[in-house]
Amino acid sequence: MPLMEGGRSLVAETGHLSTLLPLLVFMFGMVGISLFVRYQQRTGFGSNFVQQYFIGNHDLGGFVLAMTTVATYSSVSSFVGGPGMAWQVGFGWIYMAVVQVTAIFLVLGIFGKRVALLSRKFHAVTVVDIIRERFRSDFIAGMAAFIIVLFFCGTMTAQFVGGAKLFAAVTGYSYEMGLVLFGLVVVIYTSIGGFRAVALTDTCCAIMMMIGIALLLYYVLEAGGGYAAVMEHIRVHEPQMLEPFSAGKMPWGIYLTQWILVGICTIALPQSVVRGISYKDTKGLHHAMLIGTVVIGFMNIGINFTGILAHGVLTGDLASYGGVDNIIPTTIVTVMPQSLVGLAIIGPLAASISTISGLLIVASSAIIKDVYLHYQEKRNREVSTGQIRLLSIVATAVIGAVVFVIALTPPSLIWLINMFAFGGLETAFFWTLLLGLFWRRANRLGAFLSMGGGTIVYCLAQGTGFKIMELHQITIGITCSLIFFLLGSYLGKPSEKQVLEKFFPEEL
Repeated sequence: MPLMEGGRSLVAETGHLSTLLPLLVFMFGMVGISLFVRYQQRTGFGSNFVQQYFIGNHDLGGFVLAMTTVATYSSVSSFVGGPGMAWQVGFGWIYMAVVQVTAIFLVLGIFGKRVALLSRKFHAVTVVDIIRERFRSDFIAGMAAFIIVLFFCGTMTAQFVGGAKLFAAVTGYSYEMGLVLFGLVVVIYTSIGGFRAVALTDTCCAIMMMIGIALLLYYVLEAGGGYAAVMEHIRVHEPQMLEPFSAGKMPWGIYLTQWILVGICTIALPQSVVRGISYKDTKGLHHAMLIGTVVIGFMNIGINFTGILAHGVLTGDLASYGGVDNIIPTTIVTVMPQSLVGLAIIGPLAASISTISGLLIVASSAIIKDVYLHYQEKRNREVSTGQIRLLSIVATAVIGAVVFVIALTPPSLIWLINMFAFGGLETAFFWTLLLGLFWRRANRLGAFLSMGGGTIVYCLAQGTGFKIMELHQITIGITCSLIFFLLGSYLGKPSEKQVLEKFFPEEL
């Protein structure tokens, strides 16, 4: 069975219609959901288009809230690059990645109720709305919107590229066809249906991810002769995979930085925090925290464990499979019956499109709600609902189209692109949101220095390859961001009394 090399597919060059059909049905289903949501909005879902389009009118139940948060958090690198690294490293990768199981519980537990109460008090629709209200600065709000759009474009590029590469590798069709098929579909359904369509399609995507993991795990075990046989093969041929440090492949520095990068600091990612604005009631929030933790745990541990078990099937060296990003595609076409390959790849592709749709709607809101509409409101200019609707749809479509064009010339190592964007967003927003929403002393200067200075330092460290003790640059970015925030908060003017009365009334 030929491997992906120089653009060639893991399977037949011409592809198989039976492989493509399940994916086509799934994609048309996504568009159908968005059209249904758009019809409901037109026939009386509510009068406020901005709240409908960007946060679903504060109406998400616990199950949908959990699934949309999980689906947005889980990217294509979680299903391709991650388990590929697990295949190479062993159980140490799972010990490192298990911190992600806490992500949904923490983001909704720490920020969920807080941002929900504040958003209702200020009629906020976005995370930037809350930042603007807390620090009373249009400049900081504009900077936050710019950072969101900038790093979201990097993350979305990684999702487009990863999804299209997986599609090409498994189906036998071209990379460009995969990009057109799922790339344009996700831009279309997000543009049409807005946040509510994103939430509902995310739920479908999360379910398909779990089905895909379960199917792949079953067939990997079957092809490898069962769990005992696979583990015995690993014990004999790759015993270092059973060790936490994997004979030096998983040094303590990777544990530390990855726990920060994909664990603790992810609680402040804007695409996750905004979910707290959208839920219906406290009961739904609590249900989402429990459901989301169970689901993300199953996905995270399940897919990485499958990557390790694939060692019982793919017994060659890494170079023979074309790198870590090809391990899962190779495993799928090696162990799965041809009739189920199309169903199996829906899971990883669903991770890609759900992340793209979640980022698209937040990026669009940053441009339309946080910049354009705020600018018009300050000048007492009225913008009709029809204009807002058109601009919102156009902005979403244009951002998606730009990223789509960038992805036509695919960069390599998608998980590195994804991690770079994660680190930039975390550096900019972790302390700004955490200290801004829970510390009275936080002020405008602290937020400005932390968000602007921390992000610049992080990008410079990434660009020059500068590291301290070989740790990922997120440690530099997040540390400098904290130092800048504390300096600004103690040297700058305290926040206005009316701001503190709104944000900390119980402490006055």
